[in-house]
Amino acid sequence: MSEWLVLTLAMAAACAVVIVVTLVRQRTAAADEDPSETPDVIEYMTMWIGVVYAIVLGLAIAGVWEARSAAQDHVQAEAQALHEISERVRVYPPEVRDRIRADVNAYVGQVVGAEWKAMADHGKVTARGAGLLQRIRQDVTDYAPRTDFEAQAYQPLLDQVAAADTARAARADSTGSTMPPVVWFGLVAGAVVTIGMVFALQIRRTPRELVLAGLFSALIAFLLFLIWDFDAPYSRGITASSEPFLALFPRMHG
Repeated sequence: MSEWLVLTLAMAAACAVVIVVTLVRQRTAAADEDPSETPDVIEYMTMWIGVVYAIVLGLAIAGVWEARSAAQDHVQAEAQALHEISERVRVYPPEVRDRIRADVNAYVGQVVGAEWKAMADHGKVTARGAGLLQRIRQDVTDYAPRTDFEAQAYQPLLDQVAAADTARAARADSTGSTMPPVVWFGLVAGAVVTIGMVFALQIRRTPRELVLAGLFSALIAFLLFLIWDFDAPYSRGITASSEPFLALFPRMHG
């Protein structure tokens, strides 16, 4: 199901619930009930509940957006480290240099192909990707430098392998959802309470108030959808992109 369809259905459902409940209350209300006589304390509580919930929503949106940005940073760091390995081995003998570069290209191809799809579909990286990175590590560490020039490049290459491994581990840790279930419970419960306070204000006096109540509930549904959409950095919505790999390794486009 398309994410836009999910969003449309969620907002329509939120509006429909508010409108239906309001109309039902209007039909079942006592004949002498005066909706204009809402106690001041209820209006005060409604205002503060709305303010607190708005702050919670803002923090949740900021949190999932920061997690998505961090996920993109992990991708950039990993791609840059692999690019540095591929470039710095130019001082090595041709057979060693070509072998390391071939293994780097194989690893990048695995990441932007099968592994990226596995992260989107299953929320995890692949064992083959880990094996290919281990092969790069072995290529670099097993070579004994023969000249001072090669020896000067040896330690920086090890550092870049370690940087790529660290970035890969961070990418693997950020493939799943970033919001704990207890936070989702609080967000959904807060939405129910906030929208429920609309009925405490006895919104059933004019069509204009009914429309505003529906739009208010649709806005909350949209914000909850936005948090859910950003919650998985590699699989939904504005996802972290593999573009850093493709930019530094143009042959992977083919």
